[in-house]
Amino acid sequence: MSLVFSLSPASDIPIYRQIIQHIRRNVIQGQLQLGEQLPAVRVLAESLVVNPNTVARAYGELIRDGLLESRSGVGVFVAEEMRQVFSNAERKRRLDHAVEQLLHEALLLDFPLPDVRATLEEQWKTLQAQLTNRRKK
Repeated sequence: MSLVFSLSPASDIPIYRQIIQHIRRNVIQGQLQLGEQLPAVRVLAESLVVNPNTVARAYGELIRDGLLESRSGVGVFVAEEMRQVFSNAERKRRLDHAVEQLLHEALLLDFPLPDVRATLEEQWKTLQAQLTNRRKK
C-alpha cells in the first residue's frame, strides 16, 4: 500500500479532516482495498509530520463512520463490508451540507445548473463504477 497524502496546513480544512477526505477518496477509487491494513497511527503521523493524535482522530472518525475497522492488537483496516451507521435524517443532513458546499462553489465559478448537473452525473457514474468493480474483486 502506498498512501500519498497532500496535506495543506494553510487550508481552512483541519488536517485530520484532510486525512479523512484522502482515505475516503482512496477507498472509493480503489487505491485502498477492502480489508487492507492502514499504516499504524505513529507511522502515518511521522510520514505526514503531524501529531499522532491528529491521525488517531481521523482514524477514530472513520471507524465510527463504518469505513474503517480496528482489530484489537493488530491495527486499523478498511472495513470488509461497508455498514451504514447513520440514521436517514443524519445521512440527509450530511448530503444537504455537501450539496450546499458544491453549489456555493459552482455559483462562485458561474456555472449554470445544467452544467453542474451533467458534471455531477458524470462523476457519479465514474465513482459508482469504481466502487462496483472494487466490490467484485
